[in-house]
Amino acid sequence: MAKTLYTAEAQVTGGRDEGHGKTSDGALEVDLRVPSEMGGDGGGTNPEQLFAVGYASCFESALKVMARRQRVESGDATIDSKVHLHPTQAGGFE
Repeated sequence: MAKTLYTAEAQVTGGRDEGHGKTSDGALEVDLRVPSEMGGDGGGTNPEQLFAVGYASCFESALKVMARRQRVESGDATIDSKVHLHPTQAGGFE
């Protein structure tokens, strides 16, 4: 097994409906809410938003790595990401 380089730790209480999440280092702290589009009250952050931010930041980092390997100046980039939830007939999402 490979050596662990980094471990991200977070704690959530109350789930996604009326929850609160925070990272162990205190760098991120959010109130979690179900978006109104999914029948919730909205007014907070949801896991899909956090996933979109994480994915976009990793994608931007990958672009910079590829540019550096090709010896190309990448400059600053802005990545727009979207996470779509599609309901299934079974009542879940895909």
